[in-house]
Amino acid sequence: MSSAMKKSQFISIVTIIIFTVILSTWMLLSSEESHRAHTDDHGNDAEEQEIEKGPHGGRLLTRDDLSLEITIYETGLPPEFRVYAYHGKQPVSPDKVNLSIELHRLGNKVDHIQFSPQGGYLRGDAVVYEPHSFEVTAKANYQGQSYSWHFESLEGRTTIASGMAKEMGIQTEAVGPINLIETRTLTGRVETNPNRLSRVLPRFPGVVKAIRHELGDFVRAGDTLATIQSNESLQNYSVKAPINGLIVKRNIQIGEATGEEPLFIITDLSEVWVELDVFVRDLDVIKQGQSLLVETLDGQYQIPALIEWVSPLTSHASQSVRARASVMNKDGKLRPGQFIRGHVTVAEHKVPLAVRQSAIQRFRDFQVVFAKFEDTYEVRMLELGRRNQEWVEVLNGIEPGTQYVTQNSYLIKADIEKSGASHDH
Repeated sequence: MSSAMKKSQFISIVTIIIFTVILSTWMLLSSEESHRAHTDDHGNDAEEQEIEKGPHGGRLLTRDDLSLEITIYETGLPPEFRVYAYHGKQPVSPDKVNLSIELHRLGNKVDHIQFSPQGGYLRGDAVVYEPHSFEVTAKANYQGQSYSWHFESLEGRTTIASGMAKEMGIQTEAVGPINLIETRTLTGRVETNPNRLSRVLPRFPGVVKAIRHELGDFVRAGDTLATIQSNESLQNYSVKAPINGLIVKRNIQIGEATGEEPLFIITDLSEVWVELDVFVRDLDVIKQGQSLLVETLDGQYQIPALIEWVSPLTSHASQSVRARASVMNKDGKLRPGQFIRGHVTVAEHKVPLAVRQSAIQRFRDFQVVFAKFEDTYEVRMLELGRRNQEWVEVLNGIEPGTQYVTQNSYLIKADIEKSGASHDH
């Protein structure tokens, strides 16, 4: 290779290296700028950098020579404000400061909190309930001077324009009362109803001359199934179907002599039995006469029924008790031997507040839904009670009539987590 070619190759390699370094630097700067813009839009990371902390880890508010350190204390107690006062950098006796705080929450709710001295701090007289997301107005009086501060302390909140929310498939509805149907889910199988099964026998012994229907055929009562020549009279006679149904067994061939076995077995599948396994944990609540919703394992087919019988005997192998229901099956969706689920109604409760199971997400250590206020969504920590497949009772955590996200709530959670919302104490 000539020196000119080596020099050309060297220049090309250096050019590629320089271009790569420039491109990488540009991408890094663009990423940092994008991150700064994102965090500033949400007002979280930028705000965190600006918050001054006091010696107890709380937010420090300073006006002239007075400083207040605001903390939320919740170790072993419901959350409450504890505020420490300083003159310059020296602690101030709490009985020398008069303090009140207003918390402005979404939905035009305002919490008014008064403070009294306790030990070395001022203690609020009300629980700071979750979420700790609000605009705060603090007013203090010290040595005849009045002081005030206003700041935001937001968590679990995001804003999504209505058009964007529609494109994301976000749907809401109002929290309210429902009739909560409490259910237990059992598993079992579809069985042939023995009361709808016919074993077709010949009237006279003879020889099979013709077979009119095959295994798997559906026949109607009165249809000719086969022709038999009687051994005694040598006359032919017809064997007819006694019921409508499906031929599930055929025991004859042309030219064969009939015996003691049924020629055909026909079952009417327009009504089947569903037999459910009831285990010890459910024995006390599963009773005869209860409503039952039979469901295929893929969830594509459901049909109502009633529990007609609960066995007094226990299966030795599974230690379960058999419960049975007769189920109409005119469209043939249920087949003997098929595994199914049965949702048994064991109780009904009128509850003042309930939310859909599909709405619930996990946020920090709480089960939550996301309340909607115009284009703003905010977490609501719930205390939950009884539940079924679709609904769960709400004991505390959200106001009646509040709109909450019922569809695609995970997208709201993801947007909040992306914004880096903190739990600031």
